[in-house]
Amino acid sequence: MGVQVRSFKELDIADYDAIVVGSGFAGAVVARELAERAGMRVVVIEKREHIGGNMYDEYDEAGILVHRYGPHIFHTNDRRAFDYIKRFTAWRTYEHEVLADWYGTYLPVPFNKNSMEIAFGEEKAQHLTDKLIETFGDERKVTINELRAQADPELSEIADFIYKNVFLYYTQKQWGLTPEEVDPSVTARVPVFVSRDNRYFQDAYQGMPQDGYTALFESMLDHELIDICLSTEAESIFDLEFESNEEDAPLTAICIKDVEFTGPIVYTGPLDELFLSRFGRLPYRSLDFAYETHDAEHVLPCGTVNFTVTEDYTRITEFKYLTGQEHPKTTIMKEYSHPYDDPKTQIPYYAIINDENNAHYERYLKLTSGLCNFHPLGRLAEYRYYNMDVIIGRALALADELVAAE
Repeated sequence: MGVQVRSFKELDIADYDAIVVGSGFAGAVVARELAERAGMRVVVIEKREHIGGNMYDEYDEAGILVHRYGPHIFHTNDRRAFDYIKRFTAWRTYEHEVLADWYGTYLPVPFNKNSMEIAFGEEKAQHLTDKLIETFGDERKVTINELRAQADPELSEIADFIYKNVFLYYTQKQWGLTPEEVDPSVTARVPVFVSRDNRYFQDAYQGMPQDGYTALFESMLDHELIDICLSTEAESIFDLEFESNEEDAPLTAICIKDVEFTGPIVYTGPLDELFLSRFGRLPYRSLDFAYETHDAEHVLPCGTVNFTVTEDYTRITEFKYLTGQEHPKTTIMKEYSHPYDDPKTQIPYYAIINDENNAHYERYLKLTSGLCNFHPLGRLAEYRYYNMDVIIGRALALADELVAAE
């Protein structure tokens, strides 16, 4: 049958039981579940001209399958999430590896026993590794903060090396902040791995959709009860009604085409933008991407190389490692991080988590507290960093609740 794309102008909103804003994993999973399990007629509102959110991929002019919004590698320990998306596409086995470019020398990331030997030489590395095992245990992941807290001068030497050569400059480029200003939940994502396992992830289930993410979303949204409106912004079609004219007055209803919509509204976009940034925009980091196609089978030694001490970009990704595509040419992508200043020309990628910004977000969230049919879901709507599998799990949990309510 294929994905059913409709013009919003032609819709009769009374034909639908649920509205989903956004067609990334959060929105697509909920839409499919409501249609398939509850028999609900669902309309998906998507501001972009394509489905799939930031997971969207397509073939470039050279015929290389590229991820248009940064590399996405699926990994999870959540069996339900993995089994769920396996329904919609064939999968290829892929275990991601990342190297740090240390002045032209490659170090495995996360920093591990192999990295230690490259950085310190075999003899010293063995001594330092023994001390790490004695302190933390073998096959353990230790955060950079845990390591820096140790009083032992040799452990401090390891921590200082990793901090200066793997963590510091990369973090400054990525976040535009000093490491001390970055939330601990972010720094915890940069561990030291007391192991020789060079895989970036150690999750039980890892892989990539065999035909790409776009094909996965086309399959997931291919249902007779799901319609999709592309190039449509929720804030332009939602008429928000509030309890009063006070700035912090809560929502009482969302009307569409002059009709109050009382069915579930699952919203996956930026919550501040829905309210036209009345309290000011929530801070994010955005990204720019520069693509290069080369007349070579490969130009990198693995899927991603992080530039932790040089260059103004944070990393380079070579997509053929991720996709398994065979082609005489290859396309790489350089990634630049910068502030999110203009919602019309930029994309919010990473929420900048701290107490002040959390309070800022909570003020927006409080506006929705009285509207029981409004459900914010996902990275943007919840102002959190979630991996894909967590989003899928949260979407399935919300769908369980909404289906049960039906």
